[in-house]
Amino acid sequence: MQANDVRVLKGAAVPTLIVGLVAVVVAAFAIGAKGALGAGIGLVLVAAFFTVGLAVVSWAGRVSPMAMMAAAVVGYVVKVLALMLLMIAIDGVSAFDTKSLALTVVACTLAWTAGEMRGFMKLKMLYVEPDVQVPGRGSR
Repeated sequence: MQANDVRVLKGAAVPTLIVGLVAVVVAAFAIGAKGALGAGIGLVLVAAFFTVGLAVVSWAGRVSPMAMMAAAVVGYVVKVLALMLLMIAIDGVSAFDTKSLALTVVACTLAWTAGEMRGFMKLKMLYVEPDVQVPGRGSR
C-alpha cells in the first residue's frame, strides 16, 4: 500500500472502530452477551471486508486505472455475494443476536464510507497528471 492509501485506511478504520465498539457496548447493555457477540462479529466483518477491498483496489491502482476500476467493481460484487452467503449460513443461529449483527454492519459500513470519503478528500490528490506526454501526439 502506498502512503496515501494507508492514510485513507486509517481515516476509515478509526471511526469504524469507534462506532463498532459503541455498538458492542450498546448491544451488551440492551441484549446481553449474545448481542455483544453479534455486534462484535459485525464490526469484524465490516473491517475485514473493507480493508481487503481497499488493499485490492490500491494494488490494482498501481497497475492501471482500468484495472483499478475493474478491481473495485469485482470487489463489490464479491462482497455482496459473500455477505449473501453469510446471511444464508447464519439463518437460525442462536449463538449470537443476528439483529445486533445486522445493525452493527449497517452502522459500521456508514462510518467506514464516511471516513473513507473524508480521507480521500483530505489527500488533495491530482485527478490529472500535469505535463504528461501522451503517446502519438506531437509536441506543440
